Amino acid sequence: MANDCIGEEVEKLAAALPEGGVLLLENVRFYKEEEKNDPDFAKKLASVADLYVNDAFGTAHRAHASTEGVTKFLKPAVAGFLMQKELDYLVGAVANPKKPFAAIVGGSKVSTKIGVIESLLAKVDILILGGGMIYTFYKAQGYAVGKSLVEEDKLELATSLIEKAKAKGVSLLLPTDIVVADKFAPDAESKIVPATAIPDDWMGLDVGPDAIKTFNDALDTTQTIIWNGPMGVFEFEKFAAGTDAIAKKLAELTTSKGVTTIIGGGDSVAAVEKAGLADKMSHISTGGGASLELLEGKPLPGVLALDDA
Repeated sequence: MANDCIGEEVEKLAAALPEGGVLLLENVRFYKEEEKNDPDFAKKLASVADLYVNDAFGTAHRAHASTEGVTKFLKPAVAGFLMQKELDYLVGAVANPKKPFAAIVGGSKVSTKIGVIESLLAKVDILILGGGMIYTFYKAQGYAVGKSLVEEDKLELATSLIEKAKAKGVSLLLPTDIVVADKFAPDAESKIVPATAIPDDWMGLDVGPDAIKTFNDALDTTQTIIWNGPMGVFEFEKFAAGTDAIAKKLAELTTSKGVTTIIGGGDSVAAVEKAGLADKMSHISTGGGASLELLEGKPLPGVLALDDA
C-alpha cells in the first residue's frame, strides 16, 4: 500500500508493479481537492494509470476527482462488475419491471423521500408507506397523531401525493394499525392502536399486525419489489416487527416465487442483514444516496463520466 495517492513515491511504486500486481493508494479524501473535483488533482491521480474502472456505486452520485474528474484523463473509463449489476437492477427494474410492480418506502421523514415517491408513483402499481413519514400523511388526513413525528411543513405535500396516487391508479397503502409507545426508548411501554386513534401522549414507532397482513397480501400479487427505508424504529427490538416481517416476506417471495426483490438504501440493507436474509434477496444495493438519486431519476455524475454508460 502507498502512503499517498499522488506524487513521486506513488509513481515509482506504480512503475515497479509486477504484471498482475495490485497497488492500493491512500484515501483520496485526505486532499480537499478530491471533493472539489479539482482538475489538477484529478490529472495527478490519473498519471499512475492507463485506464479507469469505477466499481464504487455508493459514490457514483458525487462529482469528485476520483469519480468524475479522473475520467477526462484516462480512456477507456468503464464500469466494474458491481457497478454494472447495480445499474442493471436499479435502472432495469424501474425502466422495465415485471408487473405488478410494488415499492415499499419507509424512513423517518417525507422530506428525504419526496423525489423517490414522486418518481415511483409514475411507475408502480402498489406503493406501501411505513416508518416515521406516515404520521405526516395521517395528520394531513385529519387524524390525531399524538406525539408522533410530523413534518408540519409537508402536510400539503402529503395530501398532494395521496391525490397523485389516486389519479394514476396506484394502490397507496398506509398502515391501518400502529404500535405506539409512551416514550422514544427501547424499554418503552407499547400497545397496538388503530391508525386513526393514536392517543395524545403516545407516539407511533412501528406498523401493527393488521398492517403487516395487508402489506403481505398486496406483495403476494407482485413480480417486482423495491424496498427503501424501514417500517419502524427497528433498532429497538420492541419496534422491529414490521421491518422484520417485510424482510421475511421479500425473502419468501424471492425464493419461492421468483419475484425480483431489490433492497436500496442503508437502513433497509441493515434491517435485511440483521434478519439474516441478505442472501435471499435478488439484489442488495451498496449505495445509499446513489440508490435514492437513481430511483428519483437523477443522473449520476460517476456513471455519466464512463464510456459505456
